[in-house]
Amino acid sequence: QAQLAESGGGLVQTGGSLRLSCAASGRTSSTLGWFRQAPGKEREFVATISWSGGSIDYADSVKGRFTISRDNAKNTGYLQMNSLKPEDTAVYYCAAGTFPPNYCRDWRVYGYWGQGTQVTVSS
Repeated sequence: QAQLAESGGGLVQTGGSLRLSCAASGRTSSTLGWFRQAPGKEREFVATISWSGGSIDYADSVKGRFTISRDNAKNTGYLQMNSLKPEDTAVYYCAAGTFPPNYCRDWRVYGYWGQGTQVTVSS
């Protein structure tokens, strides 16, 4: 059983950068995903990376601005966020799970979640 904990959120101006981290403990040989949820909106897929790092996927809204990575030796995943926009404001969650690759954008297949970290981008 895995436990996840995000860190690195905060307040940043438009165009700024943040790096989120997701520290994992327990069983972590699984796909890692980042999702976000803004007030009044549904949970939204952001990015995902396979255990090997060989398969990566991004939402169109963040492609070219965000980079997902992981360091399995440190049991830690990362989400580097550049060129942030006010519409990126949300609580960001990391999640882990084992499932067929074509489900990686579906938050319902992820069995383990962190508590979330707030990202606020001011205009």
